[in-house]
Amino acid sequence: MDRENSVTKVGKLMRCICGRVFMVMQLLSLLFSNAAFASDAVERAGDILQVVLPASGAGIALALNDRDGLTQLAKSGALMLALTFGMKYTIPATRPDGGDHSFPSGHTSITFSSAEFIRERYGWNYGIPAYVAASFTGYSRVESKRHYSRDVIAGAVIGIGSSLLFTEPYKDWHIQPAVASSFYGMTFSHVW
Repeated sequence: MDRENSVTKVGKLMRCICGRVFMVMQLLSLLFSNAAFASDAVERAGDILQVVLPASGAGIALALNDRDGLTQLAKSGALMLALTFGMKYTIPATRPDGGDHSFPSGHTSITFSSAEFIRERYGWNYGIPAYVAASFTGYSRVESKRHYSRDVIAGAVIGIGSSLLFTEPYKDWHIQPAVASSFYGMTFSHVW
């Protein structure tokens, strides 16, 4: 019995630490980009977040020993990459800076796929900072003249859609907004 309690306590501690580390990484990335608001700094911050978000999703799954989550992240990532790069190389679209392969934005596909995985799997506490970081990445692509808004929107749709197909909630409590024509509120659910 004591062993189960200590394992449970360690698991809760790891989850709390991982969540806090994730949020601090996101805030530092955003602060870094706001420190020097030059186009190069904004683009660099978007490049960093493209790596930080998927690594954060994988890090949370590893900290929770969530093998199913890692598998779901990998499946959604594979679908997202196949769609994004398949479209990039079949749809002729010029970037604002004159380069090729503009549509859709790969950075945005990657970050929104990761953000939706984190939100769907681990809830809004992790999902909100992930979506803020993904949105900033989309902004960085337009601001640095690497993509048009349509490229970023298409990348976000591909990323979110790929994660929605493969990601299931982790065994925990989840809070989600509920909105309809006659009511609004919050739903609380728990997966056992």
